Order: sequence, then C-alpha cells, then structure tokens
Amino acid sequence: MLNTPAAEAYSCPLLIRHLLANVAGQSSAEIVSGDLRLTYPVFTQRVARLASLLAGKGVRPGDTVAVMDWDSHRYLECYFAIPMMGAVLQTVNVRLSPAQIAFTLEQSGASLLLYNADFAPICAELLRGQPAIREAIVMAGTTCDDYEVLLADSSPDFVFADFDENAVATTFHTTGTTGDPKQVFFTHRQLVLHTLALSAALANQPDGQGMRRSDVYMPMTPMFHVHAWGMPYVATMLGSKQVYPGRYDPARLLALKRREGVTLSHCVPTILRMLLDANGAESSSLAPWTVVIGGAALPEALAREARRAGITTVVGYGMSETGPVISLARGEDGEDTGALSRAGFPIPFVQARIEDGNGGELVLRAPWLTQGHATQAASDALWAGGWLHTGDVAARDPDGALRIVDRLKDVIKSGGEWVSTVELENLLEAEGSIAEAAVIGVPDAKWGERPVAFVVAAGGFDPGAVCDVLQGHVASGRLSRYAVPEKVIEVDSLPRTSVGKIDKKALRALLDERAR
Repeated sequence: MLNTPAAEAYSCPLLIRHLLANVAGQSSAEIVSGDLRLTYPVFTQRVARLASLLAGKGVRPGDTVAVMDWDSHRYLECYFAIPMMGAVLQTVNVRLSPAQIAFTLEQSGASLLLYNADFAPICAELLRGQPAIREAIVMAGTTCDDYEVLLADSSPDFVFADFDENAVATTFHTTGTTGDPKQVFFTHRQLVLHTLALSAALANQPDGQGMRRSDVYMPMTPMFHVHAWGMPYVATMLGSKQVYPGRYDPARLLALKRREGVTLSHCVPTILRMLLDANGAESSSLAPWTVVIGGAALPEALAREARRAGITTVVGYGMSETGPVISLARGEDGEDTGALSRAGFPIPFVQARIEDGNGGELVLRAPWLTQGHATQAASDALWAGGWLHTGDVAARDPDGALRIVDRLKDVIKSGGEWVSTVELENLLEAEGSIAEAAVIGVPDAKWGERPVAFVVAAGGFDPGAVCDVLQGHVASGRLSRYAVPEKVIEVDSLPRTSVGKIDKKALRALLDERAR
C-alpha cells in the first residue's frame, strides 16, 4: 500500500525559475556582454529587478512582452524575468520586414516592447500602428539608457510565485519563403524538459563534442531564433561562463573567442563560412572550439575546413516547432567529419519515426514539441496522426543515426528516380572551385523534373568540368544519372531567409526571370 503524502508536501512545478536554483551561490563564472561583466549573484538580482520594473509598468501574468535586441545580457535577463513572472516572452525576429514584424506583434498581442536603440526608427513607426502596446522601453547599451536607469531604480526583492507549469512561457514566429510567419509557443514545462534533455545529451557526448560546466559559451545564433537553440538556458543552469557578442561581426566574434577563451558555440553554416574566411588571413588555430551546426545541411567539405582551423563541428537537428533540438551527431573518432555531419542520434525523451521506411518523412514525439500554430488548420496539419510532421525526408544509418535526405518540398523526382538536393549540394561543394551550392528542381516535359544548380565560385570555376566530376560519381554508382544538373549557374551569392537558410523560392524566381 502506498504511503499517504504529507499534507504540506511541496509539489514542484517545472518552471523556468527553477533553472536558476542555487546557481548564484555555486558559480564564480561571469556573464560578459560588451564592457559589462556580471557575476551570477548580480545577474539573478537583475532578473528580479527587471520583473519589478515590468510589474510596475502594468505587466501581469499572461501578458506578452516583446523584445527586439542583439545578443546581450539584457536579452538573457528577459529569457528569465518575463516568463518567471508569469508573462509571455515574445522574441521578435528583427530581420523580418517592418510589415512582418508588425504582423507578429499584433498576432502575439504584445502589450509592452523592449527594444535596442538600433531599432528606434522602425519601432517609432511600429508603435504608431500598435495601439495594444501600452509602453516601450529602449535598451541602448550597458549604461546610461532607459533600461539600465529604470532597472537600477527597481526592487531586487520581486517574489516569483509558483503557477501552472503548462502556462505559456515564450512565443515567436517561424519564417519561410511563402506566406506570413507562423506563430509557435512553448510552456515552462516544455522548456525545462528541453533544457534537461539537451544538458544530458551534451554531457554524454565524446570529449570535444559536447558541453561541460567548465566550457565558455558564446552564441552565434540570434537569441530571437528558437531560444538560441535552448543553449542560454543550459549554460545559465550550469553556471558556465557566457559571452554575448551583440551584433554579429566575424572579426569581433573571433576576437571574443580568443580574448574570453570561448570553447562552445553554435551557428548556421553561413556564419561558420564567414568565420573561416575572416580567420584565413591569420591561419591561426582556433582550437579548442566546439561549434554545433544547425539550420541547414553542413557540407562535409566545410566541416573538414573547420577541422583544419581547429574547430570541431557537431550537427544538431531540429526546427522552430521542436524547440528546437531533437538530435545530435557524435563520432567516436573525432576526425570523422562525416559522422559529425549527420542529423545524429535522438536526445533523451525523443521518439523519431520515419514513415514508409527509409526515405520517408521524419515524424516526432517529445515532451517539448510545440502543440500548434496560431490557426487550427495549421495545428492539425502539423500534428496529423498524433506525430509532429517535420517536412524532412530522412533515413537511418546502420548505427541508428538519423540522416536528413532532403526537404519534402525540395526533393526532385526525375526519370522516375528520387534525387536528393542535399547530397548533390554536398558533392558540388566538395569541389575546390565551388564555395556554396544550391539545387532546385524545375519542370521537364520528358523527365518530370530536372535539377538545376546555383553555385558561388571559389576560383577556377568551369561548369563543364564540374559536370564531368558528377558524371564520375554516376559511374561509381553514388549518383543516379538523372541527378546530374541540367544547368550549373554561377551567381555572386545565394539568397537567404531571415535566419540564414537558402531561399529556394527566390532561386526559382531568378531562374524564371532569366528564362524571359
């Protein structure tokens, strides 16, 4: 027979505030942002001051507070203070158009806006059209601005109460190449479980491929984008040293890496490319530096180049709707960039299934997946059959690791054969004369579809020679003969979305324009 619980036993809800438990008393590390260096006791005090400030401005549980800032200590304070007081943090994608930003603010019902002074012109216009936003606070720098002055005048004794762990903690909008941005939302319970699962997964990676408390963490993925992949919550819970770089500049990122001893970061392949180019003049080793790569496929050629520069790249897979991390690559042989360039192994609590066997859509279950979009139709489509549909075509390697073959909307069927744009892009970027590549499918009366490649040249580029190399892969059996592109088009740069993904809709429009 089970014992009867005590009448006054504490049933602890999973709330973001519990990620801060004990950290102020156990960590001697710093949070570095601009010229400011905060200890964890000071940081936790500032979180309480921010909650007091917002409460004094009329923010109540359930209200939405929008934030527009570069990566900073202020943003990290918002990550905690806003949801901890029961309000909802909206991380605004500052790379969207003004009209799209206005749409996201209106859809989220934001009642207060915190914004960096860099965005003052756009915010002045936005606020005229957003009557629901009662007040705005400017965050210009580390001292002598409204945010800091108001924070200093606010009480450090805010009492954070318990509430339902299923209360919404954060919201933001996903971006694509068509239609309005889609709103997603996450609860306290979801974010706490994601933090714990990601921490466990990173701690159990092979040496140099994960995270330890002693690591020095610097994000290189914007904090408005899927909670900076959840890593600020992990680093803060562990009490690790953190470095917030502000607006991204490759030279500044490299300087901070060297000055502060950064050992762990995350970014999209585009940022990695920029870092390697910026470091090229010095050609000095950046070791030790583990960089988790996501947002787009990591070409093995880029992973090898990063390895030569002293960077260990580890691919992580996820999407906005998954909060985001679902899987991490790992390789027992740290030199195996191929193993580390896969989507990898599902982290704890994740169920991953491939519909219709290898080469079908990847569908997921995990305790932190968003429960829906802003509309019922979009939510129902996302969760059809009780599994979250990723829109990614996946396969499992013999060791159980996931490998993303393509996006459902990008995969090409030519001559009755499926052509993976991801594999073709990888093979193109492995050629020394190509820096970047993107492949799209175009309608063809005879074959159904044919691939067309857009490439950014790295020097000595010859379309004919590239096609000859691909024909060699056909002869070896690695490629179908239908996968050799109909055209290889050289461009100065590849168009990208606001979060750094290649915009294939824009490439199709470019191709249509050239055909006129």
